[in-house]
Amino acid sequence: MSIRGFAADRRHRAAALAAAVICSTLVTAPGLARADGMASPSVPVPRLDWSPCIPGSPFDCATAKVPLDYGNPGGRTVDLAVVRRVATDPGRRVGTLFVNPGGPGGPGTVQVPQNYEDLPQEVRERFDIVSWDPRGIGNSTAVNCFGSPEEAAAWAATKPAGFPVGEQERASWIAAFKKLGEGCQQRDPELLRHVSTADTAHDLDLLRQAVGEPQLNYLGVSYGTILGATYANLYPDKVRAMILDSNIDPQAWTDHGAQGDPRLSTFLRMGSDVTAAATLDRFLTLCGSTTTAHCAFSAGSPEATRDKFDQLMQRLRKQPVGAWTYAATVADAVNSLYIANPGWADLAGRLQELWDGRTPEPSTPPPPPPVAQPSPYTGDEQGGAVLCGDSPNPRDPAVYHALEEAAAARAGDAGRFWTWAAEPCSTWPAQAANRYDGPWNNPTANTVLVIGTVYDPSTPYTNAQAMAKELASARLLTNNGYGHTALFNPNSCIQAHESRYLLDGTLPAAGTVCEVDTPPFSSAKPHGGVATGGGGTADTVS
Repeated sequence: MSIRGFAADRRHRAAALAAAVICSTLVTAPGLARADGMASPSVPVPRLDWSPCIPGSPFDCATAKVPLDYGNPGGRTVDLAVVRRVATDPGRRVGTLFVNPGGPGGPGTVQVPQNYEDLPQEVRERFDIVSWDPRGIGNSTAVNCFGSPEEAAAWAATKPAGFPVGEQERASWIAAFKKLGEGCQQRDPELLRHVSTADTAHDLDLLRQAVGEPQLNYLGVSYGTILGATYANLYPDKVRAMILDSNIDPQAWTDHGAQGDPRLSTFLRMGSDVTAAATLDRFLTLCGSTTTAHCAFSAGSPEATRDKFDQLMQRLRKQPVGAWTYAATVADAVNSLYIANPGWADLAGRLQELWDGRTPEPSTPPPPPPVAQPSPYTGDEQGGAVLCGDSPNPRDPAVYHALEEAAAARAGDAGRFWTWAAEPCSTWPAQAANRYDGPWNNPTANTVLVIGTVYDPSTPYTNAQAMAKELASARLLTNNGYGHTALFNPNSCIQAHESRYLLDGTLPAAGTVCEVDTPPFSSAKPHGGVATGGGGTADTVS
């Protein structure tokens, strides 16, 4: 998931969002489905008043006003910041594609413009691409538990980097996030109860109507998959085309709809710890299989490189290198596995610098997209409000140390990281007023395309398999590759299938497996082959 835990290193997080233009005339929508599937009163549909985000920008921005509580549509409203890039071949335009870049906590009006070129070219030519900051996030009406940036920075300094190590740090971590929740509850308790995935699915249907689409075209990655699955089951007849990339198992997200305190946290139910450990092991294997010219951290063989990593972690436990503690380095390693090229090579360089006793240079942030406000506040409490309100987690902070040790036994260092990523939910003060727990198999108007990546450090391939089984009609496309999401790790084979599906509904053959274009640390570049089920094989060029 793009949330990467509350304590994630935000090195790769996009900054902010597009300027908003006040909506104008309202029309009335039919009754929306409620989180429990019941109809709710009619809700006004905002008519989006598009305007260039900044002069000369190819992106347009608007603001939509939607009800805070869909059970009371005449009450308080919240703003949604929305961004659009019109189809580059308007004469052959098919419609509008909504894109959610994940999270929870991802500001779509920054991340989608910033990564626009990662979408398949034919999709960009023939669809308007629309994204938005979900309620509670970024420059939409946002959860913000501090009075100033200085207050937020002072709070952040009270918690350990990465995750806590030792009894003292565990106490500091738990106290810091308990204080965060208390501050959030004091500032806007009503908002905290109305940032659920179901609430955002209702928002998405209003946005669909606002752009004049009779059915939804949607691409959701990571957390965006559970949002898409929720939409598909609340509005099954409105699904024209839906791609879910790097999936969350709905039963893991909801703890099977069980009541009471769960035994495991969200990420441990998903298996994020196990898949991160497998991806880290693959990183070390590939690194050790090449020379230092291609992977700076290579020790000459996979086994020697794994041993080198373990030795580095042991050294950092005893003696950090500047601010690079053991926990901060593990968090950086897990986060850096999200983008295979060039992220894995960059990670290898940082690990080698730490091995040599040098503090790694800060990464250069990506250039801001051409939007008015590319750096909105996106504090831990924003993604946390969605995760903690929507997905059950153990409510006793004292159980997380035992969970950590159990996760470490099965997943090593990554188990410690992913255990503590959900601990802030133990003291979070709010539960979602409208949470969707299923069913997940309401028959949709069209088949959903589910994409799973084999070496994903966040959402396991098994979760994609589970999503494909849970939905009433789905086709699984396997990405035999690396990193978190095929969208942010572009693959010509995956993109070809996505384009055909979005344009005319053509699904890949059952059992189709796509190979990567460029493996990490490799000078050879296999061309997007289909390993099984789709015809064609990969070839290699220099």
